[in-house]
Amino acid sequence: MSQSSDAVLVTGVSGFVGSAVARALAAQGRHVRGLVRAGSPRTNLVDFPGTLVEGDARDPAAMAKAMRGVRHLFHVAADYRIWAPDPEEIVRNNLASTRIVMDAALAAGVERLVYTSSVATLKPDPTAPADETRAATPDQAVGAYKRSKVVAERLVEQMVVERGLPAVIVNPSTPIGPRDVRPTPTGRIIVEAASGKMPAYLNSGLNLVHVDDVATGHLQALEKGRTGERYILGGQDVRLADMLAAIAVTMKRRPPAISLPRAPLFPLAYINQALARITGKEPFLTVDGLKMAKHHMFFTSARAEAELGYRARPWGEAVADAIAWFRQAGMIR
Repeated sequence: MSQSSDAVLVTGVSGFVGSAVARALAAQGRHVRGLVRAGSPRTNLVDFPGTLVEGDARDPAAMAKAMRGVRHLFHVAADYRIWAPDPEEIVRNNLASTRIVMDAALAAGVERLVYTSSVATLKPDPTAPADETRAATPDQAVGAYKRSKVVAERLVEQMVVERGLPAVIVNPSTPIGPRDVRPTPTGRIIVEAASGKMPAYLNSGLNLVHVDDVATGHLQALEKGRTGERYILGGQDVRLADMLAAIAVTMKRRPPAISLPRAPLFPLAYINQALARITGKEPFLTVDGLKMAKHHMFFTSARAEAELGYRARPWGEAVADAIAWFRQAGMIR
C-alpha cells in the first residue's frame, strides 16, 4: 500500500455518497485512499481514482492501518438501513464505527476531518425549513437509523470538546443521482415511480440534492468549516407529489393522482415487515417510514451557503441524473 503524508482517507467509499466524495477529491488532484469492507459491492469501485484498502470501520486494527500517513479524513461510512430484523444493530454499528474511526484519527494525528452525519439528527420545523439549531435528542428520533445518527453525532461533538478532535460535521439532506447502487430509500422511490409502480403517494415532502453537490460540500467543509460546527448540505424543498410528477414527465407516464392517508397503511407496513423477517429483503413500506412521512422534511442550507460557499443545482437535474443512471444500470426498463 502506498503511503503519503498528504493522503486523504474516505470511509464508505463503495457507497453512494462516499464514492462521490472520493471522485471530487481526485478531481482536485488529491491522493485518495478508500476504505472498503470485504463484502461491499464493487460497482462504484471499477474506476476508483486512488488506492483501496480493505477493512471494516468497526475494527480498530484495520482503522489504525488505514490511517497511517493520512492528513485528512472523510468518515462517510454508515449502516444506512431504515429497517433491520434487529433495529438496535443499526445503532450499535454506527456508534461503534464512529467511535473507532475517531479514536484512530486522533491516534494518527489527522490534521482535520469531516464527519458525515445526516439531517436525520435534526427535528423538522412545522413552520419553516429547519436549520442546524434544531438538534434532536435520541428519544426524539424516529426509528433506529435516525437514533443511531443522533448518538454518533453527539459522540463526535463530545470528542471535539473533550479531546480536541479536529472535526467538522456535515448533514446531507436527501441525496439523489448517479451511483446509487443499493439503492437508497429515495432511490427506490425513483425506480418504482419511473417503472410505473407507484399509482399513489403520501402527502409528504423532502429536501432533494444532487449527490455530487453534497460531495463538493464535503470538500468545502474540510477547507472552510468551523471545527465542531454542523452544516446542512441540502438542495430544494420538494413535495413528494411534485417529485413523482417530474419523474412521470421524464418517463412519459401519467403522474400518480391518488393521495393516500397514512393511518390505513400502518397494518400493511406491519405485514411488510413481518414478511421481510422471513425473506430477509428490506421492505418498501415500513412503520418508521410512515411515521417520518407525517412531516415535511424541509431544510435550509443557508449556513453552508454563507460560510462554505456551498451551492446546489436545481432538484430537477438531480432527478434526471438519477433516472439516467438507474436506466444505464438496468434498474429501470
